[in-house]
Amino acid sequence: MVISKNKIGKKIAAKKVTKKIAAKKVTKKIAAKNVTKTEKTKVICISHKEDCDGISSAALIRQAFGGDSILVDYPGQMEALNQVVLDKKLKSLFICDLGLSEKTQDEFIDILSRLRKNNVSVTYIDHHDIDPNVIIALEKIKVKVIHDINECTTVQVYHAYKSKLNDHASFVATCAAITDYMEDRPIGSKLLQIYDRQFALISATVMTYNIVGHQREPDYLQYLVEELADSKFPHDIPNTYEFAQIQVEKLSQIIAKVKKGMKLMSNLGYMEILDSGASGAVNFVMGLSGKDVGVAYKERIDHGIYAVSVRGSKDCKVHLVEL
Repeated sequence: MVISKNKIGKKIAAKKVTKKIAAKKVTKKIAAKNVTKTEKTKVICISHKEDCDGISSAALIRQAFGGDSILVDYPGQMEALNQVVLDKKLKSLFICDLGLSEKTQDEFIDILSRLRKNNVSVTYIDHHDIDPNVIIALEKIKVKVIHDINECTTVQVYHAYKSKLNDHASFVATCAAITDYMEDRPIGSKLLQIYDRQFALISATVMTYNIVGHQREPDYLQYLVEELADSKFPHDIPNTYEFAQIQVEKLSQIIAKVKKGMKLMSNLGYMEILDSGASGAVNFVMGLSGKDVGVAYKERIDHGIYAVSVRGSKDCKVHLVEL
């Protein structure tokens, strides 16, 4: 009888152990089901919307890596970054042709640090002057920085990812170099030699006028990015030449306004712009003033700032960006 009781006791104990083990296994399975990771698949390029270099950079990134574009002006750059940092599906972020200032650089580093902590791949490509300490800080958090003040951003994108791009991408980069006045730089000049100069010049000009004239139409700017990514020449895109003609007429009216409204100082000409973009008028201010420096500025009520464009002639000996 004693032996029998021991056997029964062992059997009961065995059953209890089995139940406990089973319970643990069930718990593990339930826990595994509750932990679901969001798959990171998105590729986004944030690029400058106001000129051919920014639009073309976004187009080549799209051709090389796919994904979507967010097109912004300088004041809208931080707002766009603060939006994408919340996207849990973001895998890779490219930031193109968007320079930094003392006002924005600390926030820029902070946002990119948050992205890197979330294992987002970040690449910053630009040609504007940057504080060397900013580059050091970005590289420390393993942001890929492609930066050269001697080549426009699109040319740098083309040079970095040439193996992922088709032959037409070199033409897109050439046009961007022309419109950024950088077609005489080492890589830009070699690209320009591939094409008939006049063909490249008129294509770049038409593209610029379409971009400037559609700044309030974000869908159209996205359309241009897609068309360029699909290897379209400007003359292949419907109505671009017709719209460029309209812009030429508007620019001719600006000339008359600049002659009447600009003011002169000993070393520069300047003017407040009311009904067009500052960047479109600044060359006229410099040229018609007869000075080595032209300044055009326009109030941006939506951001509580003034947009200022400064242009120097080839005879200008002052580094205007540093100033």
